[in-house]
Amino acid sequence: MFNPENQPGAEAANSADERAQKWIVSAEHTLDTEITAIKALRAALSNGLSVSFTRAVDLISKLTDGRLIVTGVGKSGRIGTKMAATFASTGTPAFFVHATEASHGDLGMITERDVVIAISWSGETHELAPTIAYTRRFNVPLIAVTSRKDSALGRVANIVLALPRVDEACPLGLAPTSSTIIQMAIGDALAIALLEARGFTTRDFSIFHPGGRLGASLRLVREIMHTGEDMPVMPLGTPVREAIVLMTSKGFGCLGIVNGLHKLVGIITDGDLRRHMDSNFLDRKVEDIMTRDPKVVAPDLLVASALEHLHSSSITALFVVEDGRPVGIVHFHDLLRVGAA
Repeated sequence: MFNPENQPGAEAANSADERAQKWIVSAEHTLDTEITAIKALRAALSNGLSVSFTRAVDLISKLTDGRLIVTGVGKSGRIGTKMAATFASTGTPAFFVHATEASHGDLGMITERDVVIAISWSGETHELAPTIAYTRRFNVPLIAVTSRKDSALGRVANIVLALPRVDEACPLGLAPTSSTIIQMAIGDALAIALLEARGFTTRDFSIFHPGGRLGASLRLVREIMHTGEDMPVMPLGTPVREAIVLMTSKGFGCLGIVNGLHKLVGIITDGDLRRHMDSNFLDRKVEDIMTRDPKVVAPDLLVASALEHLHSSSITALFVVEDGRPVGIVHFHDLLRVGAA
């Protein structure tokens, strides 16, 4: 009897499936091990680490003329680079100094007004020695991020963020995996605590992120809206025939209707025109076919929020109002133009 599972192709397919399953099991083990490490860090904050953490936040938050210097080497150095970037982008002036380069002149980047964060899992990284000695000589505050409080780094630091000893996901126990995860996590925790301590706002965030889609979404509506003569606006009592001419010429697919106080009381869209089409349609007044109480936004709303309004309401344009009066209009194409959509 023919059995497809006995054929060479079937054997190869089964072998491939087995390999794939082993890879998935390996990935799940890695993630589970790293999740356990994060939970261990969370527990440490409730069991002693909180004192050092709050001291570190307090020290860094008082920086005025100085900078936060992050240093390390190897995988810890790469984590340090990310830490410094996160600090800098969330309102804490910071930069990374490579531990090896520090002893070849880059120590000149560190001043007595700064605070140094040194990252070393073992706390015995010999490349850090010149930087540690420099901070002690010139009384530069030193924060250690290490798993060993009694290490060479831990013993001399002003503040020690003692991370819990965790199992690496690597089956050999050698490749930094779980350890680098919690190094990065404690850096993120510091950055967000400092962000909140400084009262950092989305507007502040946009100053440091002007590029790309993120920067575009953090702009304000007033920065991209069309104003003045570009706005498609007509008063109550206007015949529909005249409204259509203006609406077509402006190209927004809608028309705002204002009362005698120039307050926005309605809007006419392409859909309104289609719904009210009849034999005397062109002789009717705009108030007969307009949609009352249209959706509007404020000029100081973030572009990202305006985009959400457009999506949730399935519309393509929004009038921008202040005290009920239209001061601008923003179209979905404007969001595309600035890169926010």
